[in-house]
Amino acid sequence: MRIIAGQHRGRRLAAPAGQATRPTADRVRQALFDMLWHAPWAGRERIEDAKVLDAFAGTGALGLEALSRGAASAVFLENDRAALAALRANIATCREEARCRVLPADATRPPRAQWPCDLVFLDPPYREGVMETALAALAAAGWIAPGALVCAEYGVPPTAPPPGFTLLADRAHGPALLLVLEAAA
Repeated sequence: MRIIAGQHRGRRLAAPAGQATRPTADRVRQALFDMLWHAPWAGRERIEDAKVLDAFAGTGALGLEALSRGAASAVFLENDRAALAALRANIATCREEARCRVLPADATRPPRAQWPCDLVFLDPPYREGVMETALAALAAAGWIAPGALVCAEYGVPPTAPPPGFTLLADRAHGPALLLVLEAAA
C-alpha cells in the first residue's frame, strides 16, 4: 500500500497484521480521488485546503492521500489498537504530525468536533451496516460541515441516501462500492 499522488506520492503505508483492518486498496483510492478531482460537483478546490475527517481510519490511507493532494488538515477516528499504531506510523512516515490529529474513538459514538470538516471519508466494516449510524452520529457531533462531501467505501449500498445527504455518485470496484454524498447546506 502506498500514497498514489501528490506531495507524498510513492510513500509506503504500514497496515496492521490480521483481518481486523481492511485498508482501502490503491486502485480503489485512485478511483475515488480521480472521481473527486474531475467530477463537475467536486474538483480540486473541494480537496485543496479542506479540513478532512477520516472515520474508521484504519491505516489512515484516505486522509493521508487527501493531505498529499493539498488538504489543509486531517482528523482520524479509529478505535482498534493495532490500527492506531499503524496510523501513527504512517503519519510519521509522511511527516504530517503537525497537520494531523488522531482520536482513539468509535465513529458511531464520536466525541464532539472542534470544527466541522469539508471532506469526510468513511470506511466502515463491510458487513456491519454502520454507515448510516456513523453518518448520523458524526453529523450530530458537529463533524460534517454544511455542503461537505462524504465519501464512503461500502460493501452493501444503502437503499436510499441517509437523511440530510444527497447521493452524487456511486461506483463499484470489485467488492467495494464507493458512494459520494453531499451534506445538506
